[in-house]
Order: sequence, then C-alpha cells, then structure tokens
Amino acid sequence: MIRAFANPHRFMALSRWLAPACLGVGALLMVWSVWQGLWVVPQDDYQGGDIMRAMFVHVPSAWLAMASYMGLAATSLIWFVWRHELADMAAKSIAPLGAAYTAMCLATGSIWGKPTWGTWWLWDDARMMSVLVMFFLFLGYMALRAAMETRQKAARAGAILAMVGAVNVPLIKFSVDIWSSIHQDASVLRLDGPAMPPVYLTPLLIGGLAHMIFFAGLTMMLMRAEVWGRRGDVLIARKLSGS
Repeated sequence: MIRAFANPHRFMALSRWLAPACLGVGALLMVWSVWQGLWVVPQDDYQGGDIMRAMFVHVPSAWLAMASYMGLAATSLIWFVWRHELADMAAKSIAPLGAAYTAMCLATGSIWGKPTWGTWWLWDDARMMSVLVMFFLFLGYMALRAAMETRQKAARAGAILAMVGAVNVPLIKFSVDIWSSIHQDASVLRLDGPAMPPVYLTPLLIGGLAHMIFFAGLTMMLMRAEVWGRRGDVLIARKLSGS
C-alpha cells in the first residue's frame, strides 16, 4: 500500500487536479467560516464579547499547527524506515506551512489573550511555552536541513529531529490538565462530547476542515515543485556529465 502511493508519477498525475481542487474548496469554506464567525454568530459576553470571534481563526490554526507537526513526524518516520523519497518531499513541504500556522496560532492567541487575560504572553504558561517550542522545532527542522551537505544527510537529520520532537504535541494537548494554565479546558475535543453551543461549534468545525483541506492543497503544490526541482537537478547532472 505504501509503495503504491509512494510512486512520484502517480502522485504528479493525481495532484495535478487534486491540489487546485483542495485550494479552491478550502478557500471557499474558510471564507464562509470566517464570515460566520466575525459577522453572523451572536456575541458571547461570557467569553469576552466580540474578542471571542478570534476563536474562528485561532482554534483552527492551533489544530493545524499540531496536526502539521504530527504529519511532519509521520512522513519523516516513513522516509526513515522505508526510504520513500516522496515522504521526504512531503516532510520538507509540511515544515514551512506548519511553522506559518504555529506563528498564526501564537499571534492570534496573544491578540485574544490581551483583553481576556490582561496580558499578551505568560512565560510560565505550559501551553504557550509548548506551542512556542513547536514553532522553534519547525524552524530548527528547516535550518538543520539547510545546513546539511547532501540531500540524504538533510533528510536523515531532519527526520530524527521531527520524530524526537513529536513528544511535544501530546504535551500541548494535555498541558492544561497536567500543569497550571490560564487556558480553559477543552470545549470541542472531549470524551463526553463538545461543550460549545452548535451556533459556534458548526462554523468552527467547518473552519477547521477548511484549513485542513487548504493545507493539503498547499502541501501538494510544494511537493510538486520539489519533484520538478529534483527532476531538473537530474537533467542538469546528466548534461554536465555528458550522458
């Protein structure tokens, strides 16, 4: 099964239409979710009034930040075990997108936190710090790959860092339960079901789905660029060798 989906030719044929489709569908759903969150759903005075509308950007970006790191770790593991180059291309493509979503999570969290908690940042908050660590793991992954002499060394070093850093993701999820935090407990992903009213939950979940689909489209586009880049490197190497 893994070998069937690891074929670059099949990937290029599939992603030729799937990538733009994901970008289009994701963008449309994202616009609908943000429109609902900013202008349609009622104000929630208990959650801080209009500032709670930041939730419709902050929460999906937090979900995607964690999901993207798990994707980075998973594709790194696949490359590390089976040496499928397409998995390494996926990991390399996920990293900058994951860093961008993590930065957006941190920024929107600070914007939401200032009027709600009275501060932009707390250095002793477990969730804030674990998300910041994840942001630096993304940056470290990209910097480490760029510092390596060969593509194989870059893939190996990056894969090891990505897999080791995956332990931070459960810490982000359960940090509010393990340590003291100003963050509220989970209100969507709960064993006893969501605690959020449907009027807020529906556009939030659709927003999360929208960002996921859009993220998939961006990842495939970056992977396609990587495939073309490697093919170009092969052609240049053949031309220089005279073959």
